[in-house]
Amino acid sequence: MDTGDRLLTPGEVAALFRVDPKTVTRWAAAGRIGSIRTPGGHRRFRESEVRALLEGEGVLDDLDGDGNRPRNDGPTQSGNHGPTNAGLH
Repeated sequence: MDTGDRLLTPGEVAALFRVDPKTVTRWAAAGRIGSIRTPGGHRRFRESEVRALLEGEGVLDDLDGDGNRPRNDGPTQSGNHGPTNAGLH
């Protein structure tokens, strides 16, 4: 079943959200962003889902309340879960 949706690497997703690729991997492990695994075990992310999260149209965005989260917090369901890279860029 080919939907024509491009698959992005953790590095490509990280560049869009302006975070480290390991952060994207942690989001996927926590279920904050959907991913699929390649036969070699690497994570890939559907571009349409990533773009929807960036534009605030993702399912998880409906659960975060005010919609005013900083872009580098990524797709999250609730408030602050620890330090961010807010002052580093």
